[in-house]
Amino acid sequence: MSNARQKPDLLAKLRDVPHTPGVYVMRDRLNQVIYVGKARDLRKRLANYFTPARSKLADRKTRALIASIWDFDLQHVRNDTEALVLEGRLIKEFRPRYNVSFRDDKRYFLVRVHFGDAMPKLSLTRLKKEDGARYFGPFPHGTALRTTINWLNKKFGLRVCRPLKPGETDYKHCSNDIIKNCSAPCIARISQEDYKKRVEQACEFLEGRNKDLVTALENEMQHAAARLDFEKAAELRDMIEDFKKTLIPSRTFERGARARAIRTINPMADVQELQELLHLERAPLVMECFDIANIGTAHCVASMVRFKNGVPDNSNYRRYRIKSVSGQNDFVSMAEVIRRRFSRILLEGRKLAKDVAEFSQEVPGEALERLAAHPKFVTLPDLVIVDGGKGQLGVAVNELQKLGLHNLPIIGLAKEHEEVYRPGESHPVIIPHERGALKLLQRIRDEAHRWANGYHQLLLGRRVAESILDDCPGISKTRKAALLKAFGSVTRLRKATVEQIAAVPGISKVLAQQVQEFLASR
Repeated sequence: MSNARQKPDLLAKLRDVPHTPGVYVMRDRLNQVIYVGKARDLRKRLANYFTPARSKLADRKTRALIASIWDFDLQHVRNDTEALVLEGRLIKEFRPRYNVSFRDDKRYFLVRVHFGDAMPKLSLTRLKKEDGARYFGPFPHGTALRTTINWLNKKFGLRVCRPLKPGETDYKHCSNDIIKNCSAPCIARISQEDYKKRVEQACEFLEGRNKDLVTALENEMQHAAARLDFEKAAELRDMIEDFKKTLIPSRTFERGARARAIRTINPMADVQELQELLHLERAPLVMECFDIANIGTAHCVASMVRFKNGVPDNSNYRRYRIKSVSGQNDFVSMAEVIRRRFSRILLEGRKLAKDVAEFSQEVPGEALERLAAHPKFVTLPDLVIVDGGKGQLGVAVNELQKLGLHNLPIIGLAKEHEEVYRPGESHPVIIPHERGALKLLQRIRDEAHRWANGYHQLLLGRRVAESILDDCPGISKTRKAALLKAFGSVTRLRKATVEQIAAVPGISKVLAQQVQEFLASR
């Protein structure tokens, strides 16, 4: 009797794969794992296997792998570092024949600290033991980790000598105290209690809880660049990059546990499950998720992504530049984007309604449902998701009520513990992490975050080429160029009189007065 299964439509499955980081597992017709790979973008990576034009360009080994693929499974993760860790775990678990790397017993580095020692220190290990010590990691970037550990040892004056409990004899052969790299607890130059506090601070840094140190280094790098000390600035830049690689949040994956968790995405099953868990009247076939992103005090932007039948509806993504607030205020920003989005839908509905008088007598939600069949109308979503907890959810609900959309289902998804908040309920809904409903919410939330960050980076790039004069009313690009050419810089322009500004071609006395007042207010 054959163990072969009916081959699924891989191209159809590919269309349901999201653009998120993760790990993919290839299986043959006997359901044996033949290859494990990772990707920053699962959709793009898998397209290389199943798009004929691309697969023909592959080498002989890859073509043989493609010919053997019968099905594939996916596991989503939060970032590329987690993907790298999980990939290694699964390769060790399954030992696929088309994988070469990670098939040995070599593991990623962990950082070990035993506070039971008289003088704890940071040490690297590849094996976690049940010895009462604290372990951090795994850390895929070994070189970056070593740079980070060396810097932490110097920053906090931690010992690096081999003896478990060094004394006077060991101190005589050590020069770290002399060159100010060690606080010398071995000769009681610092008490054991104070020394352990320093070790604890280093541990907080490894856990990502003490980011002030990285911020301080970034400021130091900026100061070095301002002093034209580019060699020092480059050194600090490289060090900061190593720190960021080390501090990327990642989870540990136990061998065997993740293998059982690997599953194929079924968007519609996830949608149905979400309906059941949230007790929605109808399946959330259309969902819209909102996210806020800030660029310091310069720009605040928002994104809206729409999922239809559990998969991205890219043509209906939207992005917004927040106008009602300067600086960072996620609550006001969320209120504005909700108001703008659904006010626009109501306005479009009124324009499409054949009988405006009749439309005005209906509840807005009911009127929009009546127009849902119109080919040009963007329908209301079955579920609105805001990225955040009770605060963001509260302001969004208030805006919907002001627009008359009292019955529109809405939830808030808090990032820290993935809690789902609903209007009028003090306690959140906790959905187990292995459930497809939560993974669907995570996918749409992560997509909204990606879309917001993309706009964030676009505006940040533009800001580099901007001048404060770009925000000045009445100043076009031509006038800005004329002013900068005449005065050389905005600093000199600030010191100029109205008459001096008005002497520039194209600048009237009234406009010169406006420029002076604008610069004085900034």
